[in-house]
Amino acid sequence: MKIYRLVLTITATLTFSLFAAHFPVASQEEMRWAFEKDAHGRLPAGFSAAVGEWKVVPSGEAQGNVLAQTFRNAGPVYNVALVDATRYADLELSVKLMAIGGEVDQGGGVVWRAADAENYYIARHNPLEENFRVYKVVGGRRTQLHTASVSRSPGWHVLRVTMRGDAIECFLDGRKYLEAKDSTLAGPGKIGLWSKADAQTWFDDLTVKPLAK
Repeated sequence: MKIYRLVLTITATLTFSLFAAHFPVASQEEMRWAFEKDAHGRLPAGFSAAVGEWKVVPSGEAQGNVLAQTFRNAGPVYNVALVDATRYADLELSVKLMAIGGEVDQGGGVVWRAADAENYYIARHNPLEENFRVYKVVGGRRTQLHTASVSRSPGWHVLRVTMRGDAIECFLDGRKYLEAKDSTLAGPGKIGLWSKADAQTWFDDLTVKPLAK
């Protein structure tokens, strides 16, 4: 009987491990990154720079440390940094961001339900184009889901996204500008940060929490 129970335990453990490997379990806690304890000139712990040049730098303000995307890509390249250990499906996601430079593009945004650097949802603010948009990116190809005009203003902005099921809502500085429905990327995925082409951007206070269905 003991041997039989041992076999059942081992089988159940292996089955769960295989299931978890193929079907990642969604994160169940709120997480926040302020970058204050991260070393300058490096990626924060737990982040992967899929595309672009991402590093922690001092802001020279009361803001303290920030995560900066500093590379100037010449073409329509998507700069993506992902947070490795995150697995969220229904979520509330926010970040503070400030455009530092860019002649082709400026600003940036947040990524969620990301499988990798070519499959994710993205909400981004571009002060150069004076718009705020939400997209899905599948196989590296971007499809716009909604757009809104936003007057350009310097300094820090707060971008916040909620997604529950297939319903997306996007806020900028506390005002809801965007709504969309899409079920292409249905399961839990990583969160991250994003900019395009030569957009140099500072990010701070990245926060995510799960939402009940």
